[in-house]
Parts: sequence; structure tokens; C-alpha cells
Amino acid sequence: MTPLFACIAFLLLQTDADAGAAPVTNNGSAIVEMLHNSGPIALSVLGILLIASLWSWAIILGKLGGFRRAAAQSKKFLRAFRKATRLQEIATVSEQFKPSPLVNVFDEVYETYRRQTGGYGPPRNIVALERAAQTASSESLTLMESRLTWLATIGAISPFVGLFGTIMGIVDAFHGLGQAGSATLRAVAPGVSEALITTAAGLIVAVPAVVAYNQFTARCREFGSRMDDFARELLNSMEEVALKPGQEPVEREAARGLHQ
Repeated sequence: MTPLFACIAFLLLQTDADAGAAPVTNNGSAIVEMLHNSGPIALSVLGILLIASLWSWAIILGKLGGFRRAAAQSKKFLRAFRKATRLQEIATVSEQFKPSPLVNVFDEVYETYRRQTGGYGPPRNIVALERAAQTASSESLTLMESRLTWLATIGAISPFVGLFGTIMGIVDAFHGLGQAGSATLRAVAPGVSEALITTAAGLIVAVPAVVAYNQFTARCREFGSRMDDFARELLNSMEEVALKPGQEPVEREAARGLHQ
């Protein structure tokens, strides 16, 4: 992009002698004037970038709310799980802790456990429970990662869309310069303004999308680790303590004491 900005600087330097001192204008009105003087290509580029920006912010705001709710409900679910005296207690109230991904892991593992044992005694096939936990974790991660590829795509292509507008603005500036026959500000200003505003718009759209994508992928990895840790904790409680749905709290505490 350096040669393009060199071209813009060249055009502006060529017009300095003829233009004199530029009048001071309000930034807002200057942007409106640049948009008003922009050609159809620049306006099309800006329209595409506007749509991409609105879509990316819709994804960002939706994901922010979703991750916050999932984190809050996961903490509550873990507290309830560790205080419970029976697995069936958690199974009964697990729905109220959604959208925690830990609930999906618990529901899938507990359903597999019930099919194996009818809800009583130690599990017969721990490998099947591990596969159930892995499946639930994978499904939850897929759901959390949905639409993140849109953020990556918008962050990657928006600067290039803006660059296309920049190139076309430079072409328009040189075309105006050729038609005028002399380096006047009036001849090159529309093209230069198109080049600058589309470049800025591309960066304004791309930066939030890239930052949000990196943050959300990190949150997904964090939730993946939490689900793995919870799955191990759940499987250990089933394999080592051998809880029964009708087990009394005192028996649960005694069983805990055996493993401390």
C-alpha cells in the first residue's frame, strides 16, 4: 500500500503551489462533503463495508452476551454439582443452568450412565461415558464457535475491499488530473478523498472484527478446558464413589471421606 500513499502525497504536493492555504472546515462536514463527492465505485465499496460492519457487530454483541451468560451459569452449575448429594438432584435441575456447556456434558454422560445401569451402581463401561463427554464437548464448542468464521473473514477481506476503493480513487485522481491538464486541487480532490475514506473505512471495519475473533477463540479454548476438567470430575465421581439416586446424604459424605 506504500506506493498508493506515495501517489496521493505526490498529487497533493503538486497542488500545493496552486491551492494556497486550505480553509479550515469542520471534520463532520468535511466527511459529508467527501461522501457527496464520491463516485459510484467508492459508494459501492462503502456500502459493502457498512453491511460487513453491521453484521460483524451483530455477531460480536450476540457472542459477548452468550459467553457472559455461559460463564455465569457454569459457575452456578459447578457449585450446585459439588453440593449435591445425588446425581439425580443435578439431573432434575440441570435445565435451569443452561446455556452452560457443562450442562450439556452432564446430561449426555448421565443419560449414558442411566442406559448402562438404570441409575444405580458403578458404570459398566467407562469408555462409553468418556465418548459421551467428548461428543457433548465437541457439540458445545461447535455451537460456541458458530459464526466466528464470519468475523475472521470480515477482518481479513475488509482492508482489501478498502484497498480496492483506494486504487479506484487514485485512478480517478489521475484521470481528473489528465483532463484538467494541470495539477489543481479541484482536479484531484475527489479521487484523493475517495482513496482516503475507503482506506479508513476498511480499517474501521476490520480492526474490531479481528480483535473480537481472537478474544472469542480464546474464550472457546477456555470453555473447552473447563468442559474437559468437568468431564473428568464427573466420571471420577461415578467410577470411584458409585452413587445411587436413592443414596442418603450421610452415605455420600461417608463415601467422600473414604477418598480424602
